[in-house]
Amino acid sequence: MRFLGWAALLVAGAASAQQPAAPDAGGVPMVAVPPLPTPKIEQTSAGQTHAIGLQVAEVIVSDLRTTGAAAPVGPQNLRVYSYPEVTGPLFQQWKSIGAKYLVTGFVQAREGDRLTIGCYLYDINLRREVARKGFVVPTGEWRTAAHRCSDAIYTGITKKPGMFDARIAYVSESGAIGERQKRIAVMDSDGSNHRFLTTNTRTVIEPTMAPSGEVVAYTSLDQRLPQIRIVTMADGSDRPLLPGAAMTFAPRFSPDGERMLFSMDVNGNTDLYIVSLAGGAPVRLTSTPGSDTAGSFSPDGSKIVFESERSGSPQLYVMNADGSSQQRISFGQGRYSAPVWSASGDLIAFSRGAGIGVMTATGGDERMITGNPYDEEPSWSPSGDQLLFQRYDPATRRMSLMSVAASGGEARVRLTPQDGSDPDWSQVQE
Repeated sequence: MRFLGWAALLVAGAASAQQPAAPDAGGVPMVAVPPLPTPKIEQTSAGQTHAIGLQVAEVIVSDLRTTGAAAPVGPQNLRVYSYPEVTGPLFQQWKSIGAKYLVTGFVQAREGDRLTIGCYLYDINLRREVARKGFVVPTGEWRTAAHRCSDAIYTGITKKPGMFDARIAYVSESGAIGERQKRIAVMDSDGSNHRFLTTNTRTVIEPTMAPSGEVVAYTSLDQRLPQIRIVTMADGSDRPLLPGAAMTFAPRFSPDGERMLFSMDVNGNTDLYIVSLAGGAPVRLTSTPGSDTAGSFSPDGSKIVFESERSGSPQLYVMNADGSSQQRISFGQGRYSAPVWSASGDLIAFSRGAGIGVMTATGGDERMITGNPYDEEPSWSPSGDQLLFQRYDPATRRMSLMSVAASGGEARVRLTPQDGSDPDWSQVQE
């Protein structure tokens, strides 16, 4: 996919009748998302262009609906605006249904089984353009373009980074209780484009995605010996992080994607290490008695938060990326585990006996986001507005992926083809 110059986004076309819509929900702005028109109905390998325009609008509505930051309406029951209205909306007509924002755009077939997809966001009250985005994509990648439109719209409304053109890596679980089979799987943030990266022959945990989105690291439990492995998305090639039979686990990529932070057991003591993905010997970062594990970099790569038992119970610590200045930041009751830094750098999420919580990077303002003791393994959305995590149901003994607003509220199930655990939400792909 490449960004499209805006000289190419000039428009002309047809219209139909407007239907009323509901007022803003819960105090968040209503966003009208009608079907995207096409200058000419043409057949493509993904269907006719006017049908793709409807599907793009449906994806945008679905994406925005998951955030709680907007109340999208459409594309059904909204008027199909004329092609010239892509850049010249009839603001008063959209204002009459109570919408604050309007999404317009178009889908156009190109040679070589490609599409041009453009999208705009308008503030209806101010009668001005807020955001625009355009792409030339292979026809089969229209959904990726739709997610990137959603990102631009979300950023235009909230002034925060988008989260929709990102992937989720997780452990897919199937089979009878006691005989569970686990595979590393990846999918788009909305659950589409699902694929498996490993087979049922390997017991796996702890997937984590590189910033590029091109590789996934995970921990294999073959022969009951934890070993970090790296699988490449494009060709499925799979290799160990380190040669030999070292016991390695809890991988985490550095923000630049050039190094791996991980835990290694040496002579019965677990410490944090870092190694270049280009090769070389691992560098030891911690050396105190007790297990040091579950490290996570700050967004700028200068600091690391991790879990340690050095004080007698699992607590959270922060240190510089070279291992210096190790300081404890959690002091509550119960086990603190699985810390992960938000993309903005101001908050750290963690698991605790009472659920998922957050605190500042210095340990202040600790608060619980969920109240279920079976909630674990949080992962931040790229926008920092949501947390993805796993929830165990003791009644069914099943795992599922859940998401919740970082400010708190009702957790929602993230649908997966099979049970899911150990989620990792990647960065938005460029």
